[in-house]
Amino acid sequence: MNHDAVTVQPELQLISLDVNGEQYDVVTEPRRTLVDVLRHALRLTGTHVGCEHGICGACTVLVDDAPVRACLMFAAQAEGARIRTVESLSKGSGGELSDLQRAFSEHHALQCGFCTPGFLMLAEGFLAERPEATKEEIREVVAANLCRCTGYQTIVEAIDGCATARRGACAQPCDSSKEH
Repeated sequence: MNHDAVTVQPELQLISLDVNGEQYDVVTEPRRTLVDVLRHALRLTGTHVGCEHGICGACTVLVDDAPVRACLMFAAQAEGARIRTVESLSKGSGGELSDLQRAFSEHHALQCGFCTPGFLMLAEGFLAERPEATKEEIREVVAANLCRCTGYQTIVEAIDGCATARRGACAQPCDSSKEH
């Protein structure tokens, strides 16, 4: 009977990911989640890991413009899709905040900040789809993510304020899918 230890090497695969407009080739195990690859392989640490069960929303990113829980998606499933993380919101090398990030700051819609990237990406995806959203619709959408600090009201106010400003910036006909 042989009692020698057997070392099993994990299966690896090469995947190509489009993240924030840049192409990345990543060698990873098929079982790795998108959030793990974003944080550990690509060092995009703005996407937070919370519950790892898809409940809290801290890991929300946009995949082909739709909010997705990155802890519930294998990285390999995102191959061929456009992925946007919270890092995509700031503009230029100076890191100027986006209108949505400024609205969160101005409305005090963040406290500890842990859930904030998930809320920002949820809101970014939602406002792209529903630029005319009412406060009630915004309130319903943000209920999908968990926050232990703010009580949600300031988050709703920030998203509504950003949506109102974006609509105001479109006084003449404009394409709501463009970044403002």
